[in-house]
This record gives sequence, structure tokens and C-alpha cells, in this order.
Amino acid sequence: MNDNTLSTNSPYDAILVVSFGGPEGMDDVIPFLENVLRGKNVPHERLLQVAEHYGQFDGISPINGQNRALIMALEEELKANQIDLPIYWGNRNWHPMLTDTLRQMANDGIKHALAFFTSAYSSYSGCRQYREDIARAQAEVGEAAPQVSGLRKFYNHPGFIQPNIENVRAALDQIPESRRANTHIAFTAHSIPLDMARHSHYEAQLEEVCRLITSSLDHSNWKLVYQSRSGSPRQPWLEPDIRDHLQRLKDAGVEDVVIAPVGFISDHMEILYDLDTEAKNLADEIGLHMVRTATVGTHPRFITMIRELIVERMTNNPDKLFIGTRGANHDSCPEDCCLPGLVRPPQMNVQSQKG
Repeated sequence: MNDNTLSTNSPYDAILVVSFGGPEGMDDVIPFLENVLRGKNVPHERLLQVAEHYGQFDGISPINGQNRALIMALEEELKANQIDLPIYWGNRNWHPMLTDTLRQMANDGIKHALAFFTSAYSSYSGCRQYREDIARAQAEVGEAAPQVSGLRKFYNHPGFIQPNIENVRAALDQIPESRRANTHIAFTAHSIPLDMARHSHYEAQLEEVCRLITSSLDHSNWKLVYQSRSGSPRQPWLEPDIRDHLQRLKDAGVEDVVIAPVGFISDHMEILYDLDTEAKNLADEIGLHMVRTATVGTHPRFITMIRELIVERMTNNPDKLFIGTRGANHDSCPEDCCLPGLVRPPQMNVQSQKG
């Protein structure tokens, strides 16, 4: 029998929410994009094109506001369950920056934090790169920097799957009942270079999520597609792109499509622009009825899931919740996990979980 009691000597004394970051005004946009593109061979013209996307929303990405809402909900969830851990927040590309956050944590006397990465899946950019970000921040802060251990990837946790089932069902309910069975569900996720995909479980995890959702809904008409490609046209990335897919659906006589961005946990800029603007404009242009599902955001079951992942790490021999056949992700990353050939392994001083 497993011992599911909380450990009396848990080493963790804080929670660290780690995310991508986003601008919160027009003056932030170019500096933010320069942070995102630092070290990448991206023409300045492309940077300006992306800046125009943000300009349509007054330079405000919703991701920071969404992270504040998530943190507030998680604070309430922890308090209601008598878990006394302060929550800190650090971003990769915009304020609050990880280095500043870790420096504050060191000043506050934090020794060992549990990190929640705002990405459900295993990939270089969605996990390992965050670990590298933390390692660099630790190096800048110095010896006083806290240790950081990441929570496991949660793509197949019931607290992620169930809200997505509800969201897809709610979208299907917006389709006339007579057409609902023939409605196509296009699940979307951020495209990544094929070399990165080959060295991670990203695609397999996404496919598992799609299967779990559609099997629960008894809906077999679906496909996993991709969005938000940003790399060189000469470099192969995961396909098909959502816009190409919509055109093929229309050519095949499909009348209704539900777009479910299960690769994302909140409605940030890549949802607002790539789906709600570009994809919606195309669907309207070609006469395809499109409904976009909500993301999990601050759904109560999702917030409870984060608390469960925290408790899992603070518990002696816990039962790790998962749905499907792939099992719960391991806690500690193998050295080569999510490490594409085009990336050289860094020297990391970070204890993190599952890439």
C-alpha cells in the first residue's frame, strides 16, 4: 500500500510559476521581441511584422494578466487546503524576469522551490529551455540562489483533460444538432522544428490528449494540426498548418469546424492573432463555420491539478494521477531529454522534472 501522507521533512519552501512573458504596452513590444529572438538569425523585417500583430491589440499580450489570474487562483487553492507556500513568478522574455525573481527569492530566504512551467508537453522550448533559463538565472544570482525542482508534465493528468473535454463539448454544442456529428475538430498546438520533435515526446503526447478528449465525446472526426510557425521556410517544421487544413476541409465539403488549441493553457497572443484573427478571417472568407474552444485557463479543476502536482512532490510514495496508456511522466529528466541535435547541452545547476 502506498503511503500518501505529506512528508514531514519536505524540502520545498516556495512555488515558482515559470512562463514565456509578454509585452503590456506598445513601448514593450520591440524590446520584448528582441528578447525572444536574441541569438536567432531572424531578419529585422520579420520582427517588425510580428510587432504589427501586437499593435492590433495595443501592444498588450494577455499572457501576463492570465498568469496573474492563475497565481491568484492557486494562492486561494493552496490556502483552502492548508498548504503554506508563497508563490513567485518569473518569465523567460519579459518582466518579471526569472533572474529578478530568483534574486528576490534569495533575499526572502527561499532555499528550494517547486516550479510549475506553463506548458503541458515535453519539448525543448516547453521544458528544457525553461530549465536552462533557470540555470542562467541561478548563475547570475550566485550561491544564494534557491534550488528549483520542476513539477512533472501534466498533459494526461485528469485535471488537464477534463476541462478540455468540457470546453470541446461546449463548442460542439454551438453547432446545430443536425450538423454536429459531421463537425470536424481541429486540435492545434504550436509547431516546432522537426528536429526538436524527433527528440521529444511532443507529438505523441499531443495525439494522446486528442484521443482522450474525442473518445470521451465519442467523436471520431478530428485531426491534430499546428499553428504559429516562426522559423526559416527552409527548415522543416511540424505540419499541417491550421490555415492549410481549413482550406482542405472546405475543399472536402466540410461545413463546420471546432478549433481546440489544446497545445496551450491560456488564450494568449498566439490564440488571439493566429486563431481568432487569421484563422477566423480565412474561415469566414471561404464560408467555413468555425467555433474556437476555450483553453483551460483558471478552470477550477485545472487549478486543483496544480495543487495535486505540488502535493504529489511533497508526499511519501504518492499515487500519480493520469489518464490513458502512457502513464505519469517521470520526475527527473534524462540528460538527453528533449535535446535536439541543433542544441548543445548547457551546464545546468538545476533540479527539474520531466522534459
